[in-house]
Amino acid sequence: MLRIYDRVLTTTSGGNISIIDEDENIWITPAGVDKGLLKPSDIVCVKKDGTILGVHQPSSEYPFHRAIYKKRPDIKAVIHAHPPGMVAFSIVRKVPDTRVLPQVRALCGNIGYAPYAMPGTEALGERIAEEFKEGVSVVIMENHGTVTGGSDISDAYQKFELMEATAKSILYGYRIGNLHTLTETCIEKHLMRFKTSLPEEAQEPSFSTANREKRTELHKIINRACRQGLMMGAYGSMSVRWEENNFIITPDGLSKWDLTPGDLVQIRNGKTEKGKVPDKTVLLHQAIYERHPEINAVIITQPIYLTSFAITGAHFNVRTIPETWIYLQDIQMGELGCLFANKDTQQPVLPENSPVMIIKNEGVVVAGNKLLQAFDYLEVAEFSAKSLILSTSLGDMIPIEDNEIEALGKVMGRWKNYEWKI
Repeated sequence: MLRIYDRVLTTTSGGNISIIDEDENIWITPAGVDKGLLKPSDIVCVKKDGTILGVHQPSSEYPFHRAIYKKRPDIKAVIHAHPPGMVAFSIVRKVPDTRVLPQVRALCGNIGYAPYAMPGTEALGERIAEEFKEGVSVVIMENHGTVTGGSDISDAYQKFELMEATAKSILYGYRIGNLHTLTETCIEKHLMRFKTSLPEEAQEPSFSTANREKRTELHKIINRACRQGLMMGAYGSMSVRWEENNFIITPDGLSKWDLTPGDLVQIRNGKTEKGKVPDKTVLLHQAIYERHPEINAVIITQPIYLTSFAITGAHFNVRTIPETWIYLQDIQMGELGCLFANKDTQQPVLPENSPVMIIKNEGVVVAGNKLLQAFDYLEVAEFSAKSLILSTSLGDMIPIEDNEIEALGKVMGRWKNYEWKI
């Protein structure tokens, strides 16, 4: 709940979270307590027999949490809140189309829709639970908010966070173009491209000091990216080269929010660290390092504003402010699957002198000669994308003139080399 509040996805008084344990006791956030200051001792336990343990009363929305658990025994955690993107859909009585991004479709599937009922009532609980009974894991509550369910609290949060980001990308996408959705066949084919992985090393690894330093550096940047909304817990990968074509990458199946340096996966001589599973994009990272010796860090992610361009195919004009053009040059946009050869092997031909590439209905690929440089490119690109989208309510964007771009080109090399020479 603190993470949801800190990410500005709920208010002081809004939202509630619960977990059901193996004895069917429901642990839930309390009613009337500041969501930004919750302590573990504030959480209320509602026993299977209805007995309430704790210093507070359970959330007034407890009835629909209980109803969901009864209808869906596989769900062990429920999150309800009023994040602005999903609420925007709820108040016009629509649901976001998850077919705009393959990963969102795979994790969240179809979105359920529960007709309006009075908050805190048994009727609301039944309407929401009926939607979950149909097999969905995310439900829009008419004129209210959203509910997600998961196999554990991390799974529920990943769906909640990813759907809110996707909802916002769709909403902002309407400002700059028309949404492009994918067919189920296209989504399935694209996801299959990431099924092949690397063989595992036979021996337990031993890590050098340099390797441990790289892990710590990578962990810090991943954590920063999550806090700033540049990477989601459920999707995104980041890696850093540590020697020759060997690198360290985020693992598969673990929330980016909860990673430790020890969870990161070493790839050495084309083999993955014993006992660990690297992110599904590992072969793409490996191919980039093999083909581009000047690249030492790679980020693949779906930040909200850049993703709006990815799901619409709208032109990203970087000629907005000097820093944007100097750092990013002219951002290229590729079709979904453009980084794969005909036989679905990776062929990461990244645009020359352009560190950022938007992939339609996929996200963004960022590369740099240092990890912090790649992260900076990502920040600059997302900030610029946000400015472009927000400017649409004021009028047409007026780019920097060609003669000004030419003058910037003369100083560009000196500026970039100075910024990143250490």
